[in-house]
Amino acid sequence: MTLPASTLPAPAKRMLATLFPLALLAAPLPGLAQSDADALPLEDIQTFAEVFERIKRAYVEEVDDRSLLRNAMRGMLSELDPHSAYLDAEEYQSLRESTQGEFGGIGIEVGTENNQLMVITPIDDTPASRAGLQSRDVILSVEGTPTDSLSLQEAVTLMRGEPGTQLRLTILRSGEESPREITLTREIIRSESVKHELLEPGYGYLRISQFQSRTPEQARRALERLAREAPLEGLVLDLRNNPGGVLQAAVEVADIFLDEGLIVYTEGRLSDTQMEFSATPSTQAPDVPLVILINSGSASAAEIVAGALQDQRRGVVMGTDSFGKGSVQQVMPLENGEGLKLTTALYYTPNGRSIQAQGIEPDVEVVRGRLEVAERSRELREADLEGHLSAQQAPRDRQETNQRLRDDYQLSEALNLLKALNVVDRRRR
Repeated sequence: MTLPASTLPAPAKRMLATLFPLALLAAPLPGLAQSDADALPLEDIQTFAEVFERIKRAYVEEVDDRSLLRNAMRGMLSELDPHSAYLDAEEYQSLRESTQGEFGGIGIEVGTENNQLMVITPIDDTPASRAGLQSRDVILSVEGTPTDSLSLQEAVTLMRGEPGTQLRLTILRSGEESPREITLTREIIRSESVKHELLEPGYGYLRISQFQSRTPEQARRALERLAREAPLEGLVLDLRNNPGGVLQAAVEVADIFLDEGLIVYTEGRLSDTQMEFSATPSTQAPDVPLVILINSGSASAAEIVAGALQDQRRGVVMGTDSFGKGSVQQVMPLENGEGLKLTTALYYTPNGRSIQAQGIEPDVEVVRGRLEVAERSRELREADLEGHLSAQQAPRDRQETNQRLRDDYQLSEALNLLKALNVVDRRRR
């Protein structure tokens, strides 16, 4: 049963004025039909008012109206999807800080799946990554509080805190029968989102751990440094365990490697949520052979970049299927200093693929592993000859890179693929 707001009885109107923002009752949102905005389910409103009154009268402890209303709004948003949330002033400020790249906490991106709080990815060089937390670890409790009793935003707020304080988590890892308890020390998370190095002469490595407002500028500087010694013959763009971040940053990073074509578009109910982002002719690395590494911890903005470069045939996507967070959240400030994080649209790759709950499928599947060298039969070599000349010791950084390639099978395979692409390219000339 639905009735226009103007025909509701006076008590119901007073309850509505208490429970809902008056602006929503006074005028429809732009882009929505008048009937959609004005029609209110009277029976459900009356039930809501009855529940509100019974809690006030009969709950074991007295609850003030403000708390009940905040909880109602939180519940209203949390039931929509895992990423919509009502943000109090502290949570709103915390969200703004995280997009700028500095906040207090353990350095972890979380989400919910099947009503379980789950690690999407730990951020590089933070307490979470150093403690060995992995993508898809289930967080059962935070400081002894079961997470099934917390909203996503409440869990995030509980995990953040003053630097130097400890945080106790109980996690359950896939394939393990018993939960494990870990204690981490909070830090100021000043996450430089971009790292780079040369894997071998001519072959660069660009790691983006998340997309912040400064990420595109950092990526451009990193590429300039990599190319100073000699022109790049290949580049590994590592987006593994990248939880996403700022949409515009992802668009600008993709634009570094593209000189034309669509990068991503969004579709939502309102006209201002329907957007297209395309590459500009001016680009920094349009021709460098490229391998993009992804895994189940690559989400949102990371999937936008991987999907764009894959659809535009700009590089080879390697690794395992990405997370599949293809929804757009808009952060809306409220007049009371608090905020609203609301899912307003979905992302689509240039070829029209929805990222939501689908993710990006790699062109070449390579699972996580470690490279082990098989034992070979003993053969006579120069080093076995008496009086042989000794070679100079390889530089320490080169030894560390070789060890990284042995420890990171996906990265090793990405480098091998880049070399193979160059061999094929030279033979075609």
